[in-house]
Amino acid sequence: MALNATLFKTTLDISDLRRHYYQRHQFTVARHPSETDERMMLRILAFALYANEHLEFTKGLSTDDEPDLWEKSLSGEIDTWIEMGLPSEKRVRKARAIAKQVILFIYGGRTAQMWWQDNGRKARQHGNVKVFEVSNDDSTALQEFAQRTMRLQCTIDEDSIWVSDADNNLEIKLIEHL
Repeated sequence: MALNATLFKTTLDISDLRRHYYQRHQFTVARHPSETDERMMLRILAFALYANEHLEFTKGLSTDDEPDLWEKSLSGEIDTWIEMGLPSEKRVRKARAIAKQVILFIYGGRTAQMWWQDNGRKARQHGNVKVFEVSNDDSTALQEFAQRTMRLQCTIDEDSIWVSDADNNLEIKLIEHL
């Protein structure tokens, strides 16, 4: 018997000082049985960083031809493709061919650093690919926020990202690989 996704009801208040974006989003995140809390929370973080009225969570791990999040134009074209983890070169090539902008959030400590060493040159060749690394300490701490019902606040400025709930407050520093 197949396992079902676990649902996480989320209220996310975003204060993005860089983009002057201040909005409350309420959504349900489905965590695939093979997905960790760490990865799911990174998807929510990515949503906060790029939130707008057209950004949406996709089927994610349950389908091979979709990213974790995407923003589509009104005509159905993919404007932004957001992917978590360490995608293959083939997957990145596919994403950059069909989306105007590709954003990768890599994590996993030493494994992410090795991925960047192996794939960074190819990713940099394409102007529409951005790669951000989340430190192992930050991604591990972020998973502690995972609750079946979450009320999160995310404050974003030029240098840092603050995620908080009623009990926790975490500063996350993204490393942008150029």
